[in-house]
Amino acid sequence: MQKLLSIPFFILFLIFSETVEAQNFYKERISRDNILSIGMGPSFAYLDNGGAYRTFNFEIKPSFSASIAKRLTPMFDLRATTGIQWISSGGNPSTKVRDYWYENNAAFTAKGSAIYFDMMPSINLIPFSNHMNRSFANLYGGFGLGVMYTSTKQTKSFNEDEVPEKFNKTTAYIPVRAGLSFQLGAYSDIAAEGTMLLTFVDDIDGNVGFNKFGDHLFQAQIVYRRYLYPRIEK
Repeated sequence: MQKLLSIPFFILFLIFSETVEAQNFYKERISRDNILSIGMGPSFAYLDNGGAYRTFNFEIKPSFSASIAKRLTPMFDLRATTGIQWISSGGNPSTKVRDYWYENNAAFTAKGSAIYFDMMPSINLIPFSNHMNRSFANLYGGFGLGVMYTSTKQTKSFNEDEVPEKFNKTTAYIPVRAGLSFQLGAYSDIAAEGTMLLTFVDDIDGNVGFNKFGDHLFQAQIVYRRYLYPRIEK
């Protein structure tokens, strides 16, 4: 009798399991096309008073970023990124360099932060139509356009008694990013990402024309990427 009673329960269990599997299969057919990313890592600023870059005598500062990307096609994404990077002058310039800066009323030191926002298209080296069939590893990258706000405190000497003067600057820049991502699970990746923020100015640090190029920011970050479940309108 107990065996006969157990048969209906077993059938109900099979029906329930198949229903759940069917629902999960249907659910995963809906591609997760929005990707939220959080990144952090070391960075440095290429400045006229930033230090001796050829001998790696410059300041390393932290940087943080957050972005949201929309997958447009299996190959192309559109990404919006915001973040903050701390910047600082550095090195130990010679007396000749100090005299040159003094004669040109240039800043000896500059310390502060840069807040930025940009948008850029990004290309996936290995295209994928659904988050469930993406490759274990993938290369991505692109460039775009953004706006940056910097706030620094600058001095015109290395005198510790000098009171730093505050300067603010808003400028456009071109973000250039490339990353190598690895699949952590069905809905998340971990990536190593490099970024260049190429500005159009040379006076973020209060020192103009000493180096060959303008002022630019560089970052190397570890990025966590999460594929978000789409909102389905009923």
